[in-house]
Amino acid sequence: MEVNQDYELPCGRELETVWENLDEVDDHQADCVHCRTARESLLALRSATQELIDEPDPTPPDLVGRIMSAVRAEVRRGQMLDLSAAEPGSVEVSEQAVAVVLRYAADSAGNVRARRVRVRKVGVDDSGAAQVEVEVTLATRLGNTSGADTLARVRELVSAAATSRVGISLVSLNLLVEDVYEDGE
Repeated sequence: MEVNQDYELPCGRELETVWENLDEVDDHQADCVHCRTARESLLALRSATQELIDEPDPTPPDLVGRIMSAVRAEVRRGQMLDLSAAEPGSVEVSEQAVAVVLRYAADSAGNVRARRVRVRKVGVDDSGAAQVEVEVTLATRLGNTSGADTLARVRELVSAAATSRVGISLVSLNLLVEDVYEDGE
């Protein structure tokens, strides 16, 4: 370890000299209060440094779990989609984030609940925006007598959200009704 060579003690001896002779005390160091104080500080520094070397921090017990959570989140996030931008540069959003926006749009149609939303990138349009296929699996409310109108409303809301809220080009939208729910559920 090198000590700053430009530091001179009040007695005229350089700190580097004290460091180099840390284990050998000469007559001057034995009598000089400045050299003794510097030597004690340097011995404490050396001891503390050695403790850090000898006993490194233990691995946190939850380290593997935290790493795996980050990996799982990255996988769930899905593929990144390029969005068209008015300004130069690019904007990306995950398929998962797009699915959340589209699920909210489907749920707002009334008489249905989105169960699953799958977004899959299939290309890029002329503006650079992602082209996607979307599949929405729905549950309809028991007693919904206007099923066709409800599905048309879901299609309208999801399509509008895809283009105006997210900025993606919707190539296809498949709606699948696979469940029924009662108002209390």
